[in-house]
Amino acid sequence: MALHPVLEQVTARIIERSRPSRGAYLAHIEAARIQGRPQRSTLACTNLAHGFAAFPANDKLILKEVKKPSVAIISAYNDMLSAHQPFEHFPPIIKDAVRDVGAVAQFAGGVPAMCDGVTQGQPGMELSLFSRDTIAMSTAIGMSHNMFDSAVYLGVCDKIVPGLVIGALHFGHIPAVFIPAGPMTSGLSNKEKAAIRQRYAQGKATREELLEGESQSYHGAGTCTFYGTANSNQMLMEVMGLHLPGAAFITPGTELRDQLTAAAAQRAAVISELGNEYIPIGHVVDEKSIVNAVVALLATGGSTNHTLHLPAIARAAGILIDWDDFNDLSAVVPLLARIYPNGDADVNHFHAAGGTGFVIRELLDAGLLHEDVTTILGKGLRNHCKEPFLGEGGKGVVFKDSPAVAGDDKVLRTAADPFSKDGGMVKVEGNLGRAIMKVSAVKVEHRTVEAPALVFTSQEDFMADYKAGKLDRDFVAVLRFQGPRANGMPELHALTPALANLQDAGRKVALVTDGRMSGASGKVPAAIHVSPEVLAGGPLGLVRDGDIIRVDAATGTLEAKVDAAEWAGRTPAEADLSPSHVGMGRELFAMFRNNVSKAEEGAATFPLPSPADSSADLHDGKEVGDTMPGSDEDFLVKKAP
Repeated sequence: MALHPVLEQVTARIIERSRPSRGAYLAHIEAARIQGRPQRSTLACTNLAHGFAAFPANDKLILKEVKKPSVAIISAYNDMLSAHQPFEHFPPIIKDAVRDVGAVAQFAGGVPAMCDGVTQGQPGMELSLFSRDTIAMSTAIGMSHNMFDSAVYLGVCDKIVPGLVIGALHFGHIPAVFIPAGPMTSGLSNKEKAAIRQRYAQGKATREELLEGESQSYHGAGTCTFYGTANSNQMLMEVMGLHLPGAAFITPGTELRDQLTAAAAQRAAVISELGNEYIPIGHVVDEKSIVNAVVALLATGGSTNHTLHLPAIARAAGILIDWDDFNDLSAVVPLLARIYPNGDADVNHFHAAGGTGFVIRELLDAGLLHEDVTTILGKGLRNHCKEPFLGEGGKGVVFKDSPAVAGDDKVLRTAADPFSKDGGMVKVEGNLGRAIMKVSAVKVEHRTVEAPALVFTSQEDFMADYKAGKLDRDFVAVLRFQGPRANGMPELHALTPALANLQDAGRKVALVTDGRMSGASGKVPAAIHVSPEVLAGGPLGLVRDGDIIRVDAATGTLEAKVDAAEWAGRTPAEADLSPSHVGMGRELFAMFRNNVSKAEEGAATFPLPSPADSSADLHDGKEVGDTMPGSDEDFLVKKAP
């Protein structure tokens, strides 16, 4: 199937736009590579002795001989996060599995993992976005010992997987395999959960009833089963070729989950510099794989958080993408999945209907994904149009072709018969800046709202007016001072049930904010991530109560209908943000708030790779590999066993 022309055009402009920084990145990771030898071969004897002092005798011998690969384990385990609790049991499985292929695995480091579900609407949520870059830094600390020839990364949830990927890309010469924990089994349906939340917001359900409903929904180990940022992460890892095929949505505590973990660990050893084929993550994640990730996000109605995370991931690999790229691809990528909040099904139902392999095959066959990419399995994304099963006797994993027909066409459809002809995520812009709208769950009649502005500086102010009955009217809520510089860009889900109730009552309502709504963005039109934010000179600071605001997803318009002369003469609003800068550890994150890039650049705090810093010899005069060309084409180094 020929590539769709828009896919080709977007990819070509990303390659051209990224040429200097991508070339610098490739040169940098090649300078870090030690060709044909273990990474630890450059360590002095005392360094190496420290690196294996506590290890079992046989593992210590392998590490001491400096001939076989050492696989790093970087884990986001903690037992408060349901999605990450299963990782407690993964390191022994990984260590045993790599021993079977003659390698050693070492637990290199843990990274923090916070739950947005716990911190939602709380002060801790103001650390959430910046936890991504903290995780990347923590990953770098674990990998900085230079003991490792390959790595496995254990993570699932919102900022955690993007942080791990960013950290791994800063060690781009090291192969990487990502290992998920899988979703919890299905509980209370997402539709019922949403209904209880709306009744509670109306005062028609008690707190005890709300808590019982939430507990029936989030009830066990594994990822939350709605299609928010956590499960969007897993879809992206699959289409970028960083998972084994179909690994994302196998529930924890099952034999297949354990066998997939073992197989992934062994694959990490095989693709190290000392294995039969060398596949570093810096060449798996290239311009084409980033475009593939955007397409898969759009085709499945994934989280708007990835309009932040994918640009940040791409920048870590020297690749520059922007919201124009998302917008242009969204116009031609069909919506193939209906998973809550874009439908009633959960990810277990999605997996049973055909899952990730089905989606990848449909998009490949429609010319909407690049097939000629490198994945952890080698050349070609077609290798990932599979789903896993237990091998003979319940041991090992075998991969079979994904089903030709979806098991439930209310959940999953072909590219020829999609739920929608577009991906349901659009860029809007005008005199209020640039923003993202996710409209795949918004009915067509609600996608354009023109109404007077009501301006707020916090979720609490909005909710106070709602509870006081002051919002029973048509309006556009302008919630500002919610960007990364202001208060860390928290998610604003406290507003969702209230706005939904007003919309259901026949009011025309919309939200415009420089904050986030994330993967659970639902049926109310919301222009989010408005960039630049107010603290970066953004025009939301000029809006006043009563200004007529037009939010129009159909035409891509985000506009205050104010006379130009009056608009130009206004003074930006100010707000006392000090309460968001102290307490709950927020004062420790001042360096992030003071150095963060704008939302469209990923709200990142790390620099783009530069040609000026790419030629340093990282091994202090010791032999390194030959300089690689500034291209990823046909990169796959194979070695004799």
